[in-house]
Amino acid sequence: MKFHGGEIMLPEYKNEPCSDFSKQENVTLMLEALKLVDSRKGAHYPLIIGGERYNSEPVIKSINPSNYDEVIGTAASATVEQAEKAIQCAAKAFESWKNVSARERAGYLFKAAAILRRRKFELSAWMVEEAGKNFSEADADTSEAIDFLEYYGRQILDLDKGMKVYPYPGETNECIYIPLGVGVVIAPWNFPLAILTGMASAAIVSGNTVVMKPASNTVVVAAKLMEILEEAGLPDGVVNFLPGSGGLIGDYIVKHPMVRFINFTGSKGVGLRISKLAGEVSPGQKWIKKVVLEMGGKDTIIVDNEADLQAAADSIAVSAFGFQGQKCSACSRAVIVEDVYDKMVDMIKERTEKLKMGAAREPETNVGPVIDKAAYMKIQKYIETGKKEGRLITGGGIQPGKGYFIQPTVFADVEPDAVIAQEEIFGPVLAVIKARDFDDALRIANNTEYGLTGAVYSKNRTRIEKAKREFHVGNLYFNRKCTGALVGVQPFGGFNMSGTDSKAGGADYLLLFTQAKSITERL
Repeated sequence: MKFHGGEIMLPEYKNEPCSDFSKQENVTLMLEALKLVDSRKGAHYPLIIGGERYNSEPVIKSINPSNYDEVIGTAASATVEQAEKAIQCAAKAFESWKNVSARERAGYLFKAAAILRRRKFELSAWMVEEAGKNFSEADADTSEAIDFLEYYGRQILDLDKGMKVYPYPGETNECIYIPLGVGVVIAPWNFPLAILTGMASAAIVSGNTVVMKPASNTVVVAAKLMEILEEAGLPDGVVNFLPGSGGLIGDYIVKHPMVRFINFTGSKGVGLRISKLAGEVSPGQKWIKKVVLEMGGKDTIIVDNEADLQAAADSIAVSAFGFQGQKCSACSRAVIVEDVYDKMVDMIKERTEKLKMGAAREPETNVGPVIDKAAYMKIQKYIETGKKEGRLITGGGIQPGKGYFIQPTVFADVEPDAVIAQEEIFGPVLAVIKARDFDDALRIANNTEYGLTGAVYSKNRTRIEKAKREFHVGNLYFNRKCTGALVGVQPFGGFNMSGTDSKAGGADYLLLFTQAKSITERL
């Protein structure tokens, strides 16, 4: 980063490359990082409010899902009084932060990105142990966090130029984007670094201050992000680290009259509750709160009779079972036209059975544990339902031991309106559905309440163009997997009950955290 003529001279944005774990040197670096993490497990992480550390009882205990006897770390769990203090500190910090130049705010993001890049294997190792991500999934998460910082830092410099307006005789006119105020960031556990980094950095680089409530399951990774923001020199109170019970403090901070916006990623049920609570005007509230929601998905890959079946089968297995299917973008339904249905079922089965299950820290692991006991039990119930609704092709069981391991599971001959074809399972379970033809496949793909991601495998240009028009999802892919959207390349967000189509990692995302102010001066 260089300065020239008062402007930041930046290299063109490009995505952070992921580490290649077919190279032994990268495996060695990850194993060394895991040793470092092992030496630091069990530490306690306090709340950070206005730069000050606070503790409370009870504490949040973070467990290793690959070995549930192991505690990764503990964190303070905020009280309502501490939540109130965090909002007040954020409000106080906003009074000065809103006047900091966009260039300076962007500089903090670029510095945080540099720190993350330097500590990349360490942060990935924390996710291996705390979230149960294998090496590649954890590394991709860290790379995406870096991408968000680099991308939003550049985006605010463009947004700072204001909206283009036309001249009018006798007046000067401008329309500028100003920050909203205090926001709440409520993040998920499945991308504990990338999504939390993206949500928080977008808000603060736009000039807002935030109360950051991370997921309890991955609170240690969130604490590491807070460490990085502090190391980057971010002023006290701009980000306030507030882990805690959703039932205790979640409603409180969402309804608070000083909160201007809520940025949420998580389940449909919680997202809809936030939307409802945010729509109620609290005493003393002067604004309509903005709500940015990224919720669930029930995502489909369509395969027609003019597809590359080998590539389709590969992508279905990767999209369905990468990170144990715990992605809102995961392929949980494969809709296959009847001409190639039986062949595709066999190919999906073959690929699924080649996946190696084990502790996330083992370099050869493809499929690790699901996140916790509640998910472990819920997914098993869906599998039992699936045994009644379809033909079990492979999997369906658990792996004995001290981890939350569920076998990658494939059901064939599932009806489009079956429970396992409609409800978000968020685990390693795939429903395979037969379609009469391509039009029937499109109809089935659109028959859920969600609309996040989807993919189509076909070489038929007419069908591809039809799917572009009629496959109703926020992120649509052709002849590739339905997971792995890249920041700045594939802006991410869905339709219907998948959220507000906020398009994280896109050029209009920062607009969600600003308001436009038109200014006219008569000459």
